[in-house]
Amino acid sequence: MSKFDDDSVFPAPVYKDTVLAPLFEGVKRHHWRHQMRINQASAIMLAERGLVSEGEARAILSALEDILRNVDVDRLAYTGEHEDFFFYVEAELIRRLGVEVAGKLHTGRSRNDIDHTVFKLALKERLAIFLSELAALVETATAVAERERGTIVVAYTHGQPAQPTTYGHYLGAFIELLLRDLERLLHVARYADMSSMGAAAITTSGFGLDRARMAELLGFAEVQENSYGCIAAADYATSVYGTLKLFFIHVGRFVQDLNAWTGFEIGHLYVPNAFVQVSSIMPQKRNPVPVEHLRLIGSLGAARCDAILGAMHNTPFTDMNDSEGEVQIAGYEAFDAGRRLVALLAGLLGAVRIDEAKVRRHIEESCITVTELADSLVRTEGVSFRQAHEVAARLSRRLIERGETLSRVPFAAFLEAFIAVIGRPPQLAEAEFRHFTTPEHFIAVRNMPGGPAPAALAASLARYRTDLGTKRTAIDTFAGRMRDAADDLAREVRRRIASG
Repeated sequence: MSKFDDDSVFPAPVYKDTVLAPLFEGVKRHHWRHQMRINQASAIMLAERGLVSEGEARAILSALEDILRNVDVDRLAYTGEHEDFFFYVEAELIRRLGVEVAGKLHTGRSRNDIDHTVFKLALKERLAIFLSELAALVETATAVAERERGTIVVAYTHGQPAQPTTYGHYLGAFIELLLRDLERLLHVARYADMSSMGAAAITTSGFGLDRARMAELLGFAEVQENSYGCIAAADYATSVYGTLKLFFIHVGRFVQDLNAWTGFEIGHLYVPNAFVQVSSIMPQKRNPVPVEHLRLIGSLGAARCDAILGAMHNTPFTDMNDSEGEVQIAGYEAFDAGRRLVALLAGLLGAVRIDEAKVRRHIEESCITVTELADSLVRTEGVSFRQAHEVAARLSRRLIERGETLSRVPFAAFLEAFIAVIGRPPQLAEAEFRHFTTPEHFIAVRNMPGGPAPAALAASLARYRTDLGTKRTAIDTFAGRMRDAADDLAREVRRRIASG
């Protein structure tokens, strides 16, 4: 007897329990309806190409419809009788129709092109939902920015108070970032919107299939051309999850600001009671823990994206399980996290308010309007920026040393600093000096495009709304193509079944 003689029976129990059964459950939860749509589209395309008869296509479609109606997939348990869900459905078709008819459905196909097409359909479904919800977050942030366009806040650099701006202007930076995240996600969504059907195992087949028709029936924008790449590249997944990770990173940085602004020492952002949890032991505590949950959800989402990218790193450029069922299903959890993050952030943004009294006090204490004093001296006194900067620096040193503020420092202190640097008294009066050091003046003169002054900010917010409208149209087109194709496919299936 050869040492390779083998009377074992597939599947080995341990393989069944650790691999095949979990994969079967994953298909039940996420993929089987997409697989059934591909079966329906295949039957229609094969009939149109003359590779099955109209009667055979009608019989296959009727049997598929019977499976959809009468098989309780949720109650199916993996037994090992069939390797996977694909072979389970094929066995059900054969039981209903016989292998002579049912066996024709798989003409020119492979589980390889079916699987990657299923994964793309599932990914597109999640992308469409997430893109729409992310657009709604941008809408919320824009509405808050418009409401708070005149609310003054402290802008920080390197963790220190830097300059005054408005909450609307600050949110504008985040809105632009979210709009770019939308743009990036829409861009990579194109790669998931390319059909792999017709690639078969990896080199197409000798049958006269219509790849473009399959793409149309399934709601894809186009066919992914190279058949090897359809199976091997899997960049639709790496692109989407790489881009989704950027979204989590970007939101996480914004959330870190929220965390700092809600802290006791800064306290510029008031979180209403509906978002505050209390301590079980310390009666004075107001814990704005939704901010922490935002950070946590974002970190988990980024980590789940990393799981996809890490699983596919240094894998061979060919068909491989490292880009298939388990990996794809793991990625869906990143979308779950993204949707939770977007919903919670939208709710929190709409509820929080700026503590304007505390902001005013910190502006006073930090002397952050002194930059504009220097700029105003350049405009009114005809001195160079470097000279004006030195005047402001001397005055700042005094303020810091004596604990004074710009609104209360003796005007004589400014005169002394100016004369010491410029060699003459200034022309401006005390009233002008006081005006130049207010946060309102600071903001009002910054009217260049992208600045916080009312006209500049209004123009920016209008552009954000226009940009969002354009992106919503693209999102609607992306989602609508899937929805319309599903409706058209269902109608064509009903028509062909009824034609008998």
